[in-house]
Amino acid sequence: MDPDRAHPFKTVDPAEAERLVREESVRVLDVRTPEEFRDLGHVPGAVLLPVDLIASAPATLEWDGKPILVYCEHGIRSVTAARFLARAGFSGLLNLSGGLSRWKGRREFSAGDPFGPAGVSAWLVQNADLLPRGGRTLDLACGNGRHALLLASAGFPVLGVDRDPAKVGFLGTMAGKLGLPVKAEVMDLEQPEVSLGEEEFDIVVGIHYLHRPLFPAIRRALRRGGLLLYETFTLEQAKRGKPTNPDFLLRPGELSTLVAPLDILRRREGDFEGRMISAVAARKS
Repeated sequence: MDPDRAHPFKTVDPAEAERLVREESVRVLDVRTPEEFRDLGHVPGAVLLPVDLIASAPATLEWDGKPILVYCEHGIRSVTAARFLARAGFSGLLNLSGGLSRWKGRREFSAGDPFGPAGVSAWLVQNADLLPRGGRTLDLACGNGRHALLLASAGFPVLGVDRDPAKVGFLGTMAGKLGLPVKAEVMDLEQPEVSLGEEEFDIVVGIHYLHRPLFPAIRRALRRGGLLLYETFTLEQAKRGKPTNPDFLLRPGELSTLVAPLDILRRREGDFEGRMISAVAARKS
C-alpha cells in the first residue's frame, strides 16, 4: 500500500504544534463550530471551517504550500477533516493530538465566520432543512464549486455551470478526485434566451450572481415542488465596496418580484454576514 495513502497526515503533540505556530511554520485550521471557536478560544491566527463544511475546502481554503495544522476539541473531527483534505490533494497535513483540550499555548477569544466572502453561503446552510433529499441540483455561476462540492458531499447530484473554463475544469477535476456526483459545464448564462432545461431540477442555487433576464429560465428549470435558493447583493452594498454596478445589485424588494410566481417560503434582506443582501427560499407550485 502507498504509505501516503495509509498515513495521509501526521499527528503532532501539543508541544510540537505550539512550536510550529510560534515559528509561523504552519497555517492553522479549526474545524469546530463557531460557538466553540468563540467561547472556548482558538489558536491565534486559526481559520475557522467547521467539519460539516469541509467539503467546500478545495474551493474556499487558501493554501500557500505551508503545512496545515488541523484541530478540533478532542482530536476526532480533525481526523475526518484531515483525511478529506488529503483526498482533495492538500499535502503536509498535521493533526493536533488530543485537540485543543490539550493545548497549553496562547488562545484568542473572538468570533469566527465560516461564511465570509469566499466561503459557503450561510443562507444555503440555514435552509438545508428545505432541500428535498437527494434532489437533482443546478448551481448557477458555480465558480470553483464551493456549493456544488458541499451539496454533492451530502448526496445531491449537482450540475454546476459557469462561463469560466478554468473554474469549471477545476470543479470537474476535484469532483472526480473526490468521487462526488458533480457534473461541471461551461455555460454563458447571459447569452440571449439561454436554456436551463424544462422541469429538470429539484433545487436551483444562485449565490452572489444577478442577471435579471435569466429568471424565466430558472423558473422553467425547476420541477413542480422544486426549491430555489437565491441570494445576492442589494444597492446598499455599493456603499461598502464591490460590486458597485447597479446591473448587479438588487433594488429594495426586487427579488420577490423576480422570482414570482414562485411561492416564497423564507426571505431576508439587509445586513447579514457583513454584506448587504437580499435572499429568498421559494418553491414552485
